[in-house]
Amino acid sequence: MGLFRILVTTATSSAVIRDLPLDPLTTCASFVDDSQLIEQILSGDTASYALLVRKYQDRLFNTLIHFLGSREDAEDIVQESFVQAYLKLATFQGNSLFYTWLYRIAFNVAVSHRRRRKPVYSVDLGREIAGCEPVDGGAGPEQRMQRHENVEQVRAALETLSEEHRSVLVLRELEGLEYDQIAEVLNTPIGTVRSRLHRARAQLRDHLHNLIPEDQREMLP
Repeated sequence: MGLFRILVTTATSSAVIRDLPLDPLTTCASFVDDSQLIEQILSGDTASYALLVRKYQDRLFNTLIHFLGSREDAEDIVQESFVQAYLKLATFQGNSLFYTWLYRIAFNVAVSHRRRRKPVYSVDLGREIAGCEPVDGGAGPEQRMQRHENVEQVRAALETLSEEHRSVLVLRELEGLEYDQIAEVLNTPIGTVRSRLHRARAQLRDHLHNLIPEDQREMLP
């Protein structure tokens, strides 16, 4: 389990990871090779693009909500990213995975968006950032209050990270991308990706140090 997952799981101890149900179209898309879909789309079968959208929209949304800090903004960026990807599809050379290429478009759109406006955090941001849905489980008022405070600390810690540090952290710890993939998405040298990730982990660890039980702290870099 990555550092980010450890911190979030610890901070939201009475939570379960949300499993999004897959509809039949999404399930179908997962079994179709991206290159085959792209070939069909470029040959005039524009309906096949819906399969690519269904295949990656939830994954892209979950990544962007951590980066942008707003559900509404993430939804807008996902939509705009898929529109741009469709318009630029003929330029996709196939030298990388489609979702890596898509993420690069999405992050460029997201960065431009963040620079135009200050991030606005919704009431439920803590749960969205954690990727979790807190459950009651009979918890009393004090336990619920403590859990809420922990989630707020996670939210606040992520908010303190710079755009550069948050992006590499999300792509590595949540998406599990390799360093070369992150470098391609962010158009950044691998060495820079490694140094930014090291710094982001250190910053998040320092901010959330008190939330980590002592027997788990040795797991952190």
